[in-house]
Parts: sequence; C-alpha cells; structure tokens
Amino acid sequence: MKILVLNCGSSSIKYQLFSMTNRSVIAKGGIEKLGMKGSYLQHIRQDGQVVVFQGEILDHKIGVEYILGVLTSEKHGCLNGLEELDAIGHRVVHGGERFNSSVLLTEDVLQEVTKCIDIAPLHNPPNLKGIRAMEELVPGIPQVGVFDTAFHQTMEPKAYMYGIPYDLYKKYGIRRYGFHGTSHRYVTKRACDLLGVDYNTQRIISCHLGNGASVAAVKNGQSFDTSMGFTPIEGLIMGTRCGDLDVGVVHYIMEKEDIGIRSASTLFNKHAGMLGISGISSDMREIETASKNGNERAALALEMYNYKIKKYIGSYIAAMGGVDILIMTGGIGENAYTTREGVCSDLEFLGISLDQEKNKGFRSEGIISTPDSKVKIMVVPTDEELLIALDTEEIVFKRSNS
Repeated sequence: MKILVLNCGSSSIKYQLFSMTNRSVIAKGGIEKLGMKGSYLQHIRQDGQVVVFQGEILDHKIGVEYILGVLTSEKHGCLNGLEELDAIGHRVVHGGERFNSSVLLTEDVLQEVTKCIDIAPLHNPPNLKGIRAMEELVPGIPQVGVFDTAFHQTMEPKAYMYGIPYDLYKKYGIRRYGFHGTSHRYVTKRACDLLGVDYNTQRIISCHLGNGASVAAVKNGQSFDTSMGFTPIEGLIMGTRCGDLDVGVVHYIMEKEDIGIRSASTLFNKHAGMLGISGISSDMREIETASKNGNERAALALEMYNYKIKKYIGSYIAAMGGVDILIMTGGIGENAYTTREGVCSDLEFLGISLDQEKNKGFRSEGIISTPDSKVKIMVVPTDEELLIALDTEEIVFKRSNS
C-alpha cells in the first residue's frame, strides 16, 4: 500500500509518500511561498536526489498538481502512475467536539470541518483546499482526516472547561481543545514501545517544543490535560505567541495602544513570545547565542521559557498523582540540550534526575535520565506524518475489508 500524506498550510504544502510494506518514505518535499512571488517545490527522493522547481504556484490546487506531477514524472518521480496511490492522509488541525479519532473523509465530515473554520480560521481553510484539490485531481481515491485536536477529546470537563458563563460554551463551543495531538500521541506510544511498558498503565508528560509548543499529560493511554486551549496561543511561551496571559492585559494594551481586535491578535500571535521578550528572534538558536554573548533580554527569555514548561510539568504531576515518563520532542525538545537541562533542573525531589553528560551529546531517541531516576526522561523525535499514514492505512484497510 502506498499512501501520500499532505499537510496544507496557508502558504505551504508539505508531503511524504510512504510505502506501508516497510513504513519507508519513498519521497518527500514541500511547496513554499504558495501564492506569492518566488514560490517553489522541493522534492527529495528516497535515494537522496533533490530537485527544486520554480514557478508561479498560485493556489493549493495548482500546488497539488505540481506534487502529483513530480511524483509521477519519468525523470524525478517514484510512481508509474497515480493509480499506484492507494490513499491520501491529511493533517486537519481542528475537528471540534465531533471527532475524537481519525476518520474517512466524506462530504458529511467535510461539512463538519467547515463548521470549525470560525475557531481555526488560519488552518482549516487550507486543509480543506488540499482535500478538495485531491477530490478533483484524483477522484475516487479514499482520503482520511487526522485531527490535531482529536487526541485531546478524552479530557474531562474539569480540564477543558473555562470559567465563563456555561451558555457561551453551549452556544459557541468555547472550551480547551488542545493541539499537537498527533505528535503527543505518536511520541507517548513510541516511548512506551522503547521501554517495553504498557501504554495503558503509564503516566506520561509530553513536551512538544518547537516554534509552537505545548505540554500534554497522558494518563493510561488517554490525554488527561494539555496546555494549549481554545486556540494554539494558550499555554507555554512560544516563538511568537505569548502563551498564558491575563485577559485584562489584552484589554489594557488595546486601549493604551488604540488598536483593534485584528491588530491585537497579530500582536499576541506574531510579535510576542520569545521574539517579543528577546527583541532578537523567534529562533531558539539565535536567542541562545545572544544570551551567551551577554544579552540580558535573551537570557531572560530563556529563563521564562524553561520556567513556564517546568510549571506545567509540576502541575500535571499533581493532577495525575505522579509521573512515570517525561518526554522531550519537537525541534527544540529534540536538539536543545540546554533547554532540557533548564527544564529538568531542581526536579530531583520529584524523582526526575537528568544525566547531564548524556544529555549534552544526545542526538537520537532514548533515555537521558540517570539510572537511579524514578522518572524516565526521554528524547523521542516526533513523526506525525508516519502516524497519519498508519491511521490512513488502518481506516482504508478496514473499509476495503468490510
């Protein structure tokens, strides 16, 4: 079975083509600057060959045409024809309260995803455009939606409700949904596989640390709580997002700066977080370099970043009655040993003991805690695309055998 995984953003499309026989990536790549000047497609084959196509890629349909074209091209492709494609898996950011698992994409499902546009205006529209483009270009091929929010639908009301009038929740669906669910689901299961323990008996805290970042508490195989909320802005300090913020601050800044709702949203989503605090960049590597060179604001940003993660870890240990596994994943979690060190420092009283030397040189997946640590600290590189492919395979296989 060959499955194409698509992740359609507002100005980009990422893809991976999987052979499910051995779960290998046959080809991968992406389109950048979609709809803008200088748009291009970069395609990487399994043998390492890289090719870049420049062109006016004006919209998602044209972008998908480019991708299908390069996958089937005689010179650069890896498919003899589109009939070799068995299914397509899509990352869909928001499924609301309707979807607690991945599903076959039917017209009824797509209408429900469309209803979620109001609460995911930046993400669901491009997700839908990719799905519709595939419907038109490869009619009849089964498509599966894998929702970022689905994993967190096991949270209890005490965890996902806000302290607002209940009628507003019922009327508009205002509640904590959580995101990065596909990543948290993958790394928590993978960690248990590596340790040889039963996923359904573990208390796990998963830290997905990248430009967007979230922490999830996973208890007995289900999402128990998570830091992101109604939107991805809540929770940790991120690259350009402010994270948790007193709503009174929002009103105060809007009044003092004389700005409207749209400008305030841009401020807290695009100009805050690590970029706003450091005044340098949203890139952790650049901030760390500045801090080493004596920049006080960069040093403060790093301290705040680590402190916020540590607070969430502590609160989730209290909420779950303990923790067995602590996972670091995402671009920062997998590569920034200083962040892992800062987050885990002074947590020995909770049974969390980091092996400092092992942590510094760690560049793979596995355990970075000391042998006597009661909690296993692990680095687990995330692979959301593989999980999307696996979900797609399972759903399409069940359909073909029913």
